[in-house]
Amino acid sequence: MQQKIIILDFGSQTTQLIGRRVRELDTFCEILPYNKFPHDDPSVIGVILSGSPFSVYDETAFKVDLTHIRGKYPILGICYGAQYMSYLYGGNVEPAGSREYGRQNLTSFEHDNPLFKGFSENSQVWMSHGDTITALPEGFREIASTPTVKNAAYQAPNGEKLWGVQFHPEVFHSVQGSLLLKNFVVDICGSRQDWSAASFVDTTVAEIKKQVGTDRVILGLSGGVDSSVCAVLLNRAIGKNLTCIFVDHGMLRKNEFQDVMRDYEVLGLNVIGVNASDKFLIDLAGVTDPEEKRKIIGRDFIEVFNAEAKKITDAKWLAQGTIYPDRIESLNITGKVIKSHHNVGGLPEEMRLSLCEPLKWLFKDEVRRVGRQLGMPEHLITRHPFPGPGLAVRILGDITREKVRILQDADDIYIRSLREYKMKLKGEEARRILAAGVPADMKDGEIEVSLYDQIWQAGTILLSSVRSVGVMGDERTYEHPVALRAVTSTDAMTADWAHLPYDFMAKVSTEIINKVKGVNRVCYDISSKPPSTIEWE
Repeated sequence: MQQKIIILDFGSQTTQLIGRRVRELDTFCEILPYNKFPHDDPSVIGVILSGSPFSVYDETAFKVDLTHIRGKYPILGICYGAQYMSYLYGGNVEPAGSREYGRQNLTSFEHDNPLFKGFSENSQVWMSHGDTITALPEGFREIASTPTVKNAAYQAPNGEKLWGVQFHPEVFHSVQGSLLLKNFVVDICGSRQDWSAASFVDTTVAEIKKQVGTDRVILGLSGGVDSSVCAVLLNRAIGKNLTCIFVDHGMLRKNEFQDVMRDYEVLGLNVIGVNASDKFLIDLAGVTDPEEKRKIIGRDFIEVFNAEAKKITDAKWLAQGTIYPDRIESLNITGKVIKSHHNVGGLPEEMRLSLCEPLKWLFKDEVRRVGRQLGMPEHLITRHPFPGPGLAVRILGDITREKVRILQDADDIYIRSLREYKMKLKGEEARRILAAGVPADMKDGEIEVSLYDQIWQAGTILLSSVRSVGVMGDERTYEHPVALRAVTSTDAMTADWAHLPYDFMAKVSTEIINKVKGVNRVCYDISSKPPSTIEWE
C-alpha cells in the first residue's frame, strides 16, 4: 500500500510548496481542503496543517474539528496551522506588534526534540505572519524561539506527536526547513520513502496497461513538458496504440512546429502534425480583445483536433497531460470550482472518449524527473511553460502574420540568449536550483547554470498598437516596442520578476533592435505576481 501524508489546505500561497517538499523526500502526499480529511483512508501516515491568509479569531477563518485526527496520526501545524491548534486547545493568539516577515534565527531550540534532530545553532528560518502565539495551551511547551517570537515552535504534552511551528520550513529561506520536514515525515511518521520517479514510471506503466488494455488512445500534444512526458510514458505502456496530434495554430515560437516534430520523431512517437495556421490567423483578423482571442483559438483548436481525431475511428481514450497543480488550482479550499483549467473541464461530448491522465498526481518538477527517468532529451524537459494560445496573448492588439513574425524573431533572440548566458551560483541560490531538479554539478561549493534554467518562465511581448520614435542612421523611425518578461516561481501561483544581469539585457536589447525589422525599443517588465500576472493578456 502506498503511504501518504495528508496536507490540509487552509488557503496558504505556499501549500503546494509544502507538497513539493514532501515529495522531494520520496514520500507521496495529497493536498486536500482543510475540511476534507479522508478518515477512511488506511494509507495515511501523518498530517500537515498549512498556513492561511486569515487570523484564527476572524469570523470567516477556516476552522475544523481535529478530534478524529489528533492522537491517531502525527500532526505538524505550519504558521496558521500552529496558531489554529494553539487557539483550538486553549492558548492565546494575538496580533503581533508589527508584521513578522522575513529571516529570523532560532536562538534556542530543544536539541533532543525529534523535530529538530540534526539542527545547527542559530538556524535561519522564514517568518510570514501578522499574529503570534502569546500563550500556549496548558501542558504544551515551547521547543524553539527567535529574538522576536518566543513560541516559534511547540509540542503537545506527554510526548504526543503534535507539533506547531510559526515559521515556514517549506521555503528555501528556512535553511534547515527540509531537514525539519524530513524529521517529521521520515522519522516521526515512518515514511518508507518509496515514492520516486522510477517507481512512478513502473507503477504507472502497469496501470495504463490495465486501464486501456489494447484500446487505441489519442493524445493532443502541445510541445510542452507535460504533454511530451505524458506521450513518452504512454508510448512505453502501449506503443503503436497511441496516436498523438500536434496542431500548429500559427502562433508557436519561431520554428517550433518543425523542431518539436523532429524531437517527437527521435522519441519514436506516432505523431500527426497539422499546420492550421491559415485558419487561425483568418479567424483572428481584427480581434483585439484578449478573451475573444482565447475563445477563437480554443474553438478552432477543438474543430481541428476533432477533425483529425475522428479519422481514428477505433479510438476509445483521450489522454491529457493534466498535472496535480492543474487539479488543485481548479478547486478552492471549500471544494468548489473557481477556475477551470484547460485540462480540467471534461471532453467534447461528440468525441465519446474516456479520459486517461497518467500525470495527474505529479507536480511540475516531478514531471521533469519522470522525463529524465524515461530518457528524454534535456531541452524538452526543461522547457518553460508556454500559454496555450501562444503568441496571440503576447501580441497586444490585433494579430497579423507580420506581427507574429516580428514577435517570433525577437523572442527567438531572447530565449536563445537566456540559454547561452551562464552564471556561477552558490549558497541559497545554488540550493534552490538543485532542489528544482536542474542538472548541474557542484564544484567547490558552486554550480554553473544558464539564465534559462534559473527562471520559471520567460517571453517577449509585442506592443503592436503602439509605435515609438527612434533614430537609425540618419533617419527617424516609428516602430514597435517589445517588452521582455522573466519570472522566478515555484508553482506560478505567485511569481517575482527575475533580476537579470545588466550586461545580458544590454546585449539582448541591442541584438533585437539591430536584427528584428519593426522593433526600435526594448523594455523589461519588473512587475511581480500579484498584483500583475505572468502573461500580459
